Formats: sequence, C-alpha cells, structure tokens
Amino acid sequence: GFDYLRDNMVASLDQTVMRELNYAIVDEVDNILIDEARTPLIISGQGQESTDMYVQFARWAPRLKHEVDYTVEEKTRTVILTEAGIDKLEQLAGVKNIYDENNLDLTRYMENAIKAQIIFKRDKDYIVKDGEVIIVDEFTGRQMPGRRYSEGLHQAIEAKEGVKVQRENHTLATITYQNFFRLYKKLAGMTGTALTEAEEMHKIYKLDVMVIPTHKPMIRQDLPDLIYRTTEAKFNAVVEEIKTLHETGVPILVGTTSVENSEYLSEKLDRQGVDHHVLNAKHHAREAQVVAQAGRSRAVTIATNMAGRGTDILLGGNPEGYFDSILRKEAEQVSYIREMPAHTEDEQADKEEAIQQYIENMTDKEKDDLLQQKVRECEEDHKRVVALGGLHIIGTERHESRRIDKQLRGRAGRQGDPGQSRFFLALDDELMRRFAADRVAKVMEMVGMEEDMPLESSMVSRFIEQAQTKVEGYNFDIRKNVVDYDDVIAKQRQVIYADRRAVLERADMHERVLGMMRAEVNKLVDACIPGTVITEEEQLEKLLTMMEAWVHVPEDVLPENIHAIRREDLRSKLVELTIEHYEESGAKLDELAEQNPGIGIPTIRDFERSITLQVVDRLWMDHIDALDVMRASIHFRSIGQRDPLVEFKNEAFRMFDELKAAIQYHIVSELLKLMRGEFSIRVQQPAPQRKAPRKLRTNADDLARAIGQAKSDTVEDSPAAKSSRRNGASSGQRGQNGRTSGGTQAARASTPGRIGRNDPCPCGSGKKYKKCHGA
Repeated sequence: GFDYLRDNMVASLDQTVMRELNYAIVDEVDNILIDEARTPLIISGQGQESTDMYVQFARWAPRLKHEVDYTVEEKTRTVILTEAGIDKLEQLAGVKNIYDENNLDLTRYMENAIKAQIIFKRDKDYIVKDGEVIIVDEFTGRQMPGRRYSEGLHQAIEAKEGVKVQRENHTLATITYQNFFRLYKKLAGMTGTALTEAEEMHKIYKLDVMVIPTHKPMIRQDLPDLIYRTTEAKFNAVVEEIKTLHETGVPILVGTTSVENSEYLSEKLDRQGVDHHVLNAKHHAREAQVVAQAGRSRAVTIATNMAGRGTDILLGGNPEGYFDSILRKEAEQVSYIREMPAHTEDEQADKEEAIQQYIENMTDKEKDDLLQQKVRECEEDHKRVVALGGLHIIGTERHESRRIDKQLRGRAGRQGDPGQSRFFLALDDELMRRFAADRVAKVMEMVGMEEDMPLESSMVSRFIEQAQTKVEGYNFDIRKNVVDYDDVIAKQRQVIYADRRAVLERADMHERVLGMMRAEVNKLVDACIPGTVITEEEQLEKLLTMMEAWVHVPEDVLPENIHAIRREDLRSKLVELTIEHYEESGAKLDELAEQNPGIGIPTIRDFERSITLQVVDRLWMDHIDALDVMRASIHFRSIGQRDPLVEFKNEAFRMFDELKAAIQYHIVSELLKLMRGEFSIRVQQPAPQRKAPRKLRTNADDLARAIGQAKSDTVEDSPAAKSSRRNGASSGQRGQNGRTSGGTQAARASTPGRIGRNDPCPCGSGKKYKKCHGA
C-alpha cells in the first residue's frame, strides 16, 4: 500500500517500484482486509506547528475531573467536554470564548490530552522505548515503529510520557486498505477464520468465502469459560491452573491482551517458581526461538496477542526453529568456555566471542549430527505430549472479535493433534465492562457467588457472545463508514494519479501546456469583461493587472479609445501575446542549455514536467486536508435532515472541480512568471530594457475576489511589481491604457509625445486630460 502511494509521488518513472496491479493472494486475509482496514494508510511529512501546546495541555488534563468536566465513551474511544469542562478550559487558557474562530484548536488539544491520560494505556496500546512512543499492534502484539497516531493524538501521548514531542504530521498521500486491494483486477486470500466475516467480505470486496474441510479431524476440546468477579481473582486462578498443568508436563500457551498483563502474570509465575517464556512487544527479538519451543513438555509460554502471529506450534518442539540456541548451549558446555569469568563487560564480551568462535569452528557434520540428535529427542517428546493431551491454551481475556478468540484456540489441535482451550474472564475485563458486566454481575449476585469462585454458565457465555457480536457490528460500521467516504476520495485519487502518471509517461508536455495557457487567458478575459465590449475602465484595469503578472503588455497593443475594444479582439491579442512570449523565452532557455551542456540547465520541457508535478502534488495535498476538515464536521448537517454522506459527495465534487481549475491556473501562472521574471536571474542574463511597469489603481482584495484568485497572485507580488518598486515607479498608478499617472512630470517622462485620456493634463491644472484640454 505504501509502495503504491510512493509510486504516485515520484518525479520520474525510474523511481517507481510496483508493477501493474493484476492479482493478489493475501495470507491471513481476514487480518489484513478486516482487522487492519479500520485505519487508512497514510504517508505524511512533518508540519510546522509548534509542540509547546501539547506539553501545556498534558499538564492541564489531570486538573479536569472525569464525569464532571468531561465524559468518556469507551465504545468509540472518544472524549466529550461538558459545560463545566469548557468553563475550566477557558479559565486555564485565559480566553473568553473557546468557540471563537482563533480558539477552535484548544478543544482538540484538550480532548487529545485526556485521551492520552485516560483511554490509551502504556504497555497495551503503545510502549516507550529509547525515548520514543511506539504503537503496539492490537492484533499481533508486535511493535510498529514508524507508525504514528494522527490528528495530534501521538503528540499528546508523547507529552504525557515526558519524551520529546515531535511535530504533527501533514498528510501527503492516503488510501484505505479496502480501496487499495480493490485496485487489483483479481483478489483472493486464505485464512482459517473468515467464515464469521463472510458478509463483509462480499459487501466490500465482492469475495465469496468457501470452507475447505480439514485434512484430519479436529479433536481439540474447547472447555467452557470461567468468569470471576475481579481481575486479581482471575489471575490467581490462572496461576493455579498453570501450576497444576505444569506439574503433569503439559505444554501451556497463555494468551494476554497487553504487555502489562503479560508482565504481571510473569511476575506471579516467578513468585511460584514456574519456569516460563514471555513473548510480547518488549521481548519480540526471541520470537522464533520461543515459538519453536512452546510445544515441548513442561513449556510455559506467555504471549501477547498470539492470535495474530500466524505460527505453528509443533508438539514436542521444533529443533530447526531453535537450532541457534542449541548450538549456543553446546558451546557453553565446553570446559574452557564454561570456566571463563563473566563478571565485567569486557569479560562477558570475551566469553561471547569465544562462544561464537567455537560455533564457527564446528564442521557441518558435527552440526548435522547434533541436529539429528535433537530431532530424535523432539520426536520422543512429541509422543509424551500427545499422551498428555497436547497443547493447553489459556486465554486471560476475550477479544472484541470472536475470530481472534478462535485464532488463539487454533494454536492447539492442529494437524489432528489433541489439545485443550479455556478462557478465564473477569467482570472488569474491557469487553465485559463495556458490554456485558451488568447482566453477568446480576447473575453472580443471584447465585451468591464469592469473589474467588468462578461462574460457569451457558447463559453467561451467550451474554459474552452477544457482546462480541455488538462490537463486531460496530467495527463493521466503522469500516463501512470509512469505505463510503473514501470511495468519494478514491474516484478523485484515481483521476489525479492517472493524470500524474500520464505526465511522467508523456515525452512532450508542450502542446498541453500551450492549451492550458490559452484556456487561462480566455478565463481572465471572460471574468474581467463579461460583455462583448469594455463598458468600464476598471474592467480593463483588472485584466491588465492580472496579465502583467504573467507577461508584459506593450502600450501599442491597445487602441486609444478603450470603448472601441471588442472582447474577442482583445482575447485574440492577449492569447497571441502570451504564447509568443512563452515560446520566445522557452527558445532562449533551450538555446542556453544547448550552449552550456556541462552546467545542467533545464530545458523548457523539463520545467513543464517538473512544475506540473509540483503543482499537482502540492494542491492535491491541500485538497486532502480540506476534505479531512470537511469530513470531520459534515455530520452536523444531519441536524437539518440532510444525509451527511450525500452532502459530503456534493461538496467533494464541487471542491474537486475547483482543484482541477486551480491546478491548471497555477501551472500556467508559475511557468509564465518563471519565463518573465525569474528566467533572467536563473540563467544570469541581463533583464530586457523596458519602461517602468505601471502599478494599477485598484484594491488588491477586491480584485482577487473578482478574479477568484488569492491576493498573492496580483501584481503586488509579481516580478513585474518588484521591478516597478526597484525602478522607482511605485508611487505611480496605472490608468486605463497602462500609463503612469503620478504627476505631470511622470506622465511626460513615461509617454513622450503622447498623452493618454486618463493622464494628468500637461497644462498643470491637476485634472485628467479627458476632462481638461482633451475634452
């Protein structure tokens, strides 16, 4: 997915890495297309916003009280400030109105700070490593370095943990998993737990789910859940269960939902003297070795979100999976290595070097003989484990998806092997607390159960399944909502990316650029002169202002009597003038590049391609941000009995039309400004001698609104305007025919032998020529 986005950000076809998206076969397809699909893929760049506010709000957040100043919706993981909370925030920030236009970001800062304090937990949702907050994948338990929460949440967590707060990122490109995989012409996948998601697979991906029977009968025993009143009672029962099974020699795999819980259970087992291995985001480096030994007799393995790891645990162990560990142990038993001291760091380094040297000196035959010996030991151990009933799975908490629970159970009973599984639950588990705790607690009170007495009931199991069904439905709604809105953006993305690809593949952009220039000049003429002839002087002033930013308009282009100018005639002259100027400047640049091959001067064709790509990328990024802002608030339109999705589609369509128009305008504007103003500096040629450009008598803001462009696009910021100020003509004002009107002497100096109708009269009366001697 990220490769696809990067390929549509490159400046050359040589930098692309992906082939055409013909077909894809996805392993663990439900994990990718469903679990991961709640979060879109985003490539971002660092923004310019200061990070001080995140630190400040991290200090303020603990001052607000839960249920008094804010409420927390655990199902949606959102925070809502109450009226009291808004008042307190206004006092802390020293503002009168939090909803004032300049203060709108303050609520976002505070809500993120509260989320970081209350909702997002260390060692569950993320870990802190080497001064950096690293997200932990909720499905696999693995670290996800380089991934960051969006919309300022990651910065709020960094401020909470006291590590360096990095600047908020600016979205460069984004796509959802759903729309990325739907780009493939053919899509298929494999998994063992997709049947419960068959409806979603069909609705979103048009994929049918087919069940393939197991090669050997599944003989694993899935025992009923045990429910306790408190987490402490639950973990005490888990430890007792592990001790009992461990004494019999049964291999045990314990599944936890967070790093915190896995380490808590590990401490309890240490106090009971039970040897075990821990596999979580903090100890992921030894994953292969831990999993390879998890099926050996008397092995106890605690794994965080083992369900998503997609690994086979072989009963009796897998010697090939931990052969490096076997070689190391063999080396450590050698007498001279065993007797080496290892008290200081230098001594430990020397001993490690000796171990590695011994392993390197072993012959292939010695290694093979050792491996075969371990294979025989594992085969014997396999028989013992099978006789004991196989791998025993203990789940310490139900996941919000039934699929994930089935995946955890599925670690045992593979390939016809025996096995057992059981879940130990508590009323204050996250899933129970959010959806089923009240009903289960009533059942426990009815039967008068003690804290450490488990409840085993089919009715309670139904409550839990109903809770999981609710969460699955809610998560499906989230993913469906993401798809519905991203489908709108996806169509626009395909248009932009296809257009961008065409630019990369096109050998010559010149004719297309000339067509854009003709279209933009026509737009300017139509915007400034709505009728067939010029009726007001301001119409011509506005038009010449805009044109002057692109190309110098000679005085002899226009007749003396402006009312004699027809719009179509003026249009033809300005188009011809623009194209002629651009072609001449481009020819000079190409000639200069040809004469100086060693300098690497770009040709006009190089500029056309690079500026087109830069403009498309820049405006597309701004467009993405604008759509995100609109999407965040579009739901308010439902108050007016309007469908937010329909409204979003309409607004996005309108904004996309504006985007396409803006892309064309900025490509033309930047190329013409380059050829007019910056070209002479870029190639170090003297600027052409011409009369001082004339500044217009017009309001820049009014003009920008009339033309539909930003204030920065007026002559005030054009190279011509800067040149005008350098040449000392900034005090003059341009009249209808482009003559300066800053005084009698200025008029005479700029137009010797010829007086314009709007110029001051040479007699010195101070009146315009047309109102005095020119009447």
